[in-house]
Amino acid sequence: MDLTTTYLGMTLKSPLVVGSCAPLTEDIDNIKRMEDAGAAAVVLHSFFEEQLRREQLELHHHLTYGTESFAEALSYFPEPEIFHIGSEEYLEHIRISKEELDIPVIASLNGSTLGGWLDYSQQIEQAGADALELNIYYVPTDLDIPGGEIEQNYLDILKAVKSEINIPVAIKLSPYFSNIANMTKRLGEAGADGLVLFNRFYQPDIDLNNLEVYPNVLLSTPQSLRLPMRWIAILYGKIEADLASTSGIHHASDVIKMVMAGAKITQVVSALLRHGIHYLATLEEAIQKWMEENEYESIQQMQGSLSQLNCPDPTAFERSQYMKALQTYAPIWRSRKEASATSRK
Repeated sequence: MDLTTTYLGMTLKSPLVVGSCAPLTEDIDNIKRMEDAGAAAVVLHSFFEEQLRREQLELHHHLTYGTESFAEALSYFPEPEIFHIGSEEYLEHIRISKEELDIPVIASLNGSTLGGWLDYSQQIEQAGADALELNIYYVPTDLDIPGGEIEQNYLDILKAVKSEINIPVAIKLSPYFSNIANMTKRLGEAGADGLVLFNRFYQPDIDLNNLEVYPNVLLSTPQSLRLPMRWIAILYGKIEADLASTSGIHHASDVIKMVMAGAKITQVVSALLRHGIHYLATLEEAIQKWMEENEYESIQQMQGSLSQLNCPDPTAFERSQYMKALQTYAPIWRSRKEASATSRK
């Protein structure tokens, strides 16, 4: 049974990749356990644009503090630990991960502007990362910014980073574009090696007891896979980038569905937070069992087999199925009424 797949130019032993998540991937021992449990690759937790900006501001403060009073202060330079709060630690985490692991290590940058990403992406490559995932987490709230400007920002960030590094770059996208198909096509043409569908923007909640807005992190559910599965199936074979799925991967059947839709890999996070790192082995075993029972010899044989290009009914992913889907749903009250009528007969 051949579970191997390819992603970002790398050959992976299976489609099971651990997605970016601080509680899971910030500890090297956890990552080693992931490899032992069957992870084909790991996406490290994100380093945030805000962290880089904060470090730069702290460095500027320490470099200029006191220079207006004493000439001797012009030669003052802070100790490294004063301003290397997080960036050096993240780079060291990449280095150690590469030393300790045999599976690919993918770094992750999270932000919404170019900021200090260019220089830092070079350092990430030098630290040994096999690839870079750009998580462009941007929630536009300015009423005067048109959608085209937002889309161009994504393209500019991608092109700038690609011009500075040689390792593959994947873009983690949200579904909130006016035409996601066109956006993915443009990103592929701009050099994206992979597209990760879809980013889940964590929505704030309201605390009615304290009358405060607070962050409320909710894990994904198996139902969350419907949106990325649909778009991966539509985009498969039509764009110049590998497709990766994230969100909603909880069971072996979820992995199989995504692969058949056209995904090269599936990123697992919530399932591991719920069940533990060892659950990766459970997923792999169940995938192998299903493939054996259904006479599939390899993952690559399955990839894209139920995409829009290869589906017996290509319209299944489009609007024409909307009315049919609504008509097939039976409310509980109607089901009970029909059952009662049948029993009276």
